[in-house]
Amino acid sequence: MITRPPRVDERSGVVPRRADGSRGRVGPHLGPLRITPTRAILAIALVGSLAYIAYAILWVDDSAQIPMVTSGTAVLGLVFTALSVGGAIRMWRAWQDGLQGRTIMFAVLGGIAGMIAIGSFAGALVLALIWGA
Repeated sequence: MITRPPRVDERSGVVPRRADGSRGRVGPHLGPLRITPTRAILAIALVGSLAYIAYAILWVDDSAQIPMVTSGTAVLGLVFTALSVGGAIRMWRAWQDGLQGRTIMFAVLGGIAGMIAIGSFAGALVLALIWGA
């Protein structure tokens, strides 16, 4: 096994001391989950694309409905592609750190996200073909 030096950064749990000598978390958190710009953008894109698809299906009754659902589904596919790539990166890091349980969890969740992405792109392609016919 390759011996690696321990990583000391903001994810490692080593944070600077406060004035009173205690240590605290760095950055904003939502429960145990740290809020990063990438996570915020992906969450906004996920909720936004789902809301856009729901709006197009439920309230639009003209010829623009199929292109709207197609574009919303394509954005949903992009979001799940990014989640799948993120899961692969986290899986690799967990494997390097020797955390087998997290490695399997990130592999499974990343794989599920990848399957949803492929399904979203397939749905967008079918809708685009229907609209063009």
